Amino acid sequence: MLSFRDKSSYDLESIKLKFRIQGKRMLTSRTFLKRTRAGAVMKVVREHYLRDDISCGVATCVLCGDVPAGALLESQPSGASSSLCPDPHYLLMDTNVLLHQIDILEDPVIRNVIILQTVLQEVRNRSAPVYKRIKDVISNPEKHFYSFTNEHHKATYIEQEQGENSNDRNDRAIRVAVKWYNEHMAKLPSEEKIQVILLTNDRKNKEKAEEEGITAFTCEEYIKSLIANPELVDRLACLNDETNEIESGRIIFSEHLPLSKLQQGIKNGLYLQGTFRANRDNYLEATVWIHGDGDEREIIIQGLRNLNRAVHEDIVAVELLSKDAWAAPSSVILLDDQVQDEDELEKEEEKEKSLQTSGSKTMLRPTGRVVGIIKRNWRPFCGMLSKSQIKEARRHLFTPADRRIPRIRIETRQASTLEGQRIIVAIDGWPRTSRYPNGHFVKNLGQAGDKETETEVLLLEHDVPHQPFSQVVLSFLPKMPWSITDQDMKFREDLRHLCVCSVDPPGCTDIDDALHCRELENGNLEVGVHIADVSHFIRPGNALDQESAKRGTTVYLCEKRIDMVPELLSSNLCSLRSNVDRLAFSCIWEMNHNAEILKTRFTKSVINSKASLTYAEAQMRIDSASMNDDITVSLRGLNKLAKILKKLRIDKGALTLSSPEVRFHIDSETHDPIDLQTKELKETNSMVEEFMLLANISVAQKIYDEFSEHALLRKHPAPPPSNYDILVKAAKSKGLEIKTDSAKALADSLDMAESPSFPYLNTLLRILATRCMMQAVYFCSGMDSDFHHYGLASPIYTHFTSPIRRYADIIVHRLLAVAIGADSTYPDLTDKHKLADLCKNLNYRHKMAQYAQRASVAFHTQLFFKNKGEVNEEAYILFVRKNAIVVLIPKYGLEGTVFFEEKDKPKPALVYNDEVPSLSVEGTTFYTFDKVRVNIMLDASNIQHQKIRMALIEPKLNSKNEPEKKKMKLKE
Repeated sequence: MLSFRDKSSYDLESIKLKFRIQGKRMLTSRTFLKRTRAGAVMKVVREHYLRDDISCGVATCVLCGDVPAGALLESQPSGASSSLCPDPHYLLMDTNVLLHQIDILEDPVIRNVIILQTVLQEVRNRSAPVYKRIKDVISNPEKHFYSFTNEHHKATYIEQEQGENSNDRNDRAIRVAVKWYNEHMAKLPSEEKIQVILLTNDRKNKEKAEEEGITAFTCEEYIKSLIANPELVDRLACLNDETNEIESGRIIFSEHLPLSKLQQGIKNGLYLQGTFRANRDNYLEATVWIHGDGDEREIIIQGLRNLNRAVHEDIVAVELLSKDAWAAPSSVILLDDQVQDEDELEKEEEKEKSLQTSGSKTMLRPTGRVVGIIKRNWRPFCGMLSKSQIKEARRHLFTPADRRIPRIRIETRQASTLEGQRIIVAIDGWPRTSRYPNGHFVKNLGQAGDKETETEVLLLEHDVPHQPFSQVVLSFLPKMPWSITDQDMKFREDLRHLCVCSVDPPGCTDIDDALHCRELENGNLEVGVHIADVSHFIRPGNALDQESAKRGTTVYLCEKRIDMVPELLSSNLCSLRSNVDRLAFSCIWEMNHNAEILKTRFTKSVINSKASLTYAEAQMRIDSASMNDDITVSLRGLNKLAKILKKLRIDKGALTLSSPEVRFHIDSETHDPIDLQTKELKETNSMVEEFMLLANISVAQKIYDEFSEHALLRKHPAPPPSNYDILVKAAKSKGLEIKTDSAKALADSLDMAESPSFPYLNTLLRILATRCMMQAVYFCSGMDSDFHHYGLASPIYTHFTSPIRRYADIIVHRLLAVAIGADSTYPDLTDKHKLADLCKNLNYRHKMAQYAQRASVAFHTQLFFKNKGEVNEEAYILFVRKNAIVVLIPKYGLEGTVFFEEKDKPKPALVYNDEVPSLSVEGTTFYTFDKVRVNIMLDASNIQHQKIRMALIEPKLNSKNEPEKKKMKLKE
């Protein structure tokens, strides 16, 4: 029982008496004076309550009285057998073991562990991720981990002595608890003596424990003593002290400054704090995004020593270099394909020279170097062991799947078993003497290239929560069979008579939205958008709600879907399927025939969809002269209004951008992709989109009017002018002008950028314009002043229309329900700080879902070309780099890089011009949007990074280092 309370105004003697009667005693640990806001001085006594009835946690202990429910220690501890301690024993570990060896503790072999309150509290303060993992282990009954409240047990609580620091006090508290446990165990009527062993990596703590007669081992000693489980040794975190390694090689990196100096330097403006983002295409370059107090800017970091052991997404401190050392962002693509030893760093220095881009001073950007790490953001990394020439070696290099992460040096005895396998590795540290960080093996995921394994890798790499829903979460689902009750109808309108239908992609089972349109007696039109009422089934704060909030979004992969909510809701009770009654949240407008909104109302409802159509089926109905049923008439009315709404939006400056999306046709038996084509958009796609946008805007305004400080909105920031440089230059190279003063100017100039001889040019410009955009984000209205959605040219916007697959929409539904009196509010809904934290997670989950989806497309594209073999296709140049061109193949919506430098071949003469993006290769000049012909094939030589390799077919480059005289014969 934890209770620290100010009791100056209470009768202390009566409280003490009460605790004596209850068999507990109370220690008054501190008295101090406190000044109130009014200026008065108040005597405060801080009390620490101690108890004598806290259980030891042994399941059958007869000395402790009431045994708590939950995970308990086994009376006859089973688990791993140790050669150091062959008798039955429990383990008790200090904070550092818990923090650094969590991968060991999670293994099924490690059971019957006592976790002290002292240790758990320290872990909570130092690492939230480890704290969460250890709490999960404690709650697993099969592991028999017990959390012992030693700080409130009268036999194990100790006070800090004069001159003793808190770390030494906590170490002493741990030793006191171990001694008490061993004395307590000796009193138990057991045939075998059960011992409590202390695991500590602190040399001083271990020595003191042994002096006090406590059996203590380092974690490494104990794990190596588990003869039957040698594989556990690989999972030990590598915690070699940096100073021990300096003798083994020269110092490569400068020392990181201590946190105190970094914080003082940031305060004084000497250093800048920001997020380190490694460059995916160039391992010797990164950017640091400076954030805070409205100061959003980017610092370039170039060169191995300036990167100074920072890892992607670390929070770092940066020192700006003098202006004469500022650099331009590199235009070279530089992949770390070769393992570099410490004595080969000269090669790195040669590569660093290639980073310098010739150009005007206007291209130079603030450049700096990393001087220290504020916060590491290391996570478990998926990847493979690099091929080793020495099979019997124990030290190996691990190559992460994410190119932004450096290789990691690990020790393993399983190298031959792990060859060709996808594995997980964690980083433990990065000495100044090493080219690579040190880490340890965590888990084997399976054979590289296997579909299940690769899907697991991309989900883990993009931090997508994908474990099955727990029984606790599922317990909050409605009991089946389910039906609508009178209580459900209390705040609802019955709209089952309306001719409502849904329009979705083929095979869609999570149908969020449905529409209707009908003519009213006054000649106006009634249009309704009906959205699944997911918030009816997911109530605030329960386990189902918490899990949905954590997941944030449904993730759509090529072959599977990772649902945000359990399938009973996503594909059944919440899905607006046809010919069944479903609960909905309806946004209904009265419009005239010019699509002008005359009235808007919102209501919870019950609907019965009359048809579940695909986009193609809906289009066929609209276009068919012979069909005039109610559904078709409704669709035609919707389509007519949608065209007017779209024109109005575009006239206001809304952007129509483009991105190449592909659709795979999957073999029903092998589940391999057998065809790949770009998605074709029909009028009905646009029709549905227009009414979803309109509903989102209408709801955004309503919830903001009612909750000006607590509305969950979505904004799309205007890009900084520099973002458009590549678009403006590319258009200029084709004799076109793109204006970027405003969204309206951009939209108009994109509309006018047409070339009769090159119709695809406009699509390419819109694809490039998409790359210039900022990310749209969720935010809390009370924490921001800029609400504008740049892409939609709307002053306010939110997400309301997809609550089955987006948690943001569930919050918006709750806000709207309160606004119309259909539901009651709750504290977290009107706490803008909690809402801001929620938005942060939703933005992160949304971004990771997009990346995971792209990775799934990339993997399935590889499978497609693996089966198809080599093909030659027309392509267009999207970007020109210093040593390569990036091309887009419209037929497959596929992007790839054509390199002009090949290993072990003479380097061609390359001339790069950044002002007019172009690259001359042996006299042939390539510009953005030029048409080329490329050979596409799957390069499987590197199992870790299998990739689609592209080689130039036309125009041909003369092998005699002269340009080909013939002009390319390609139709524009």
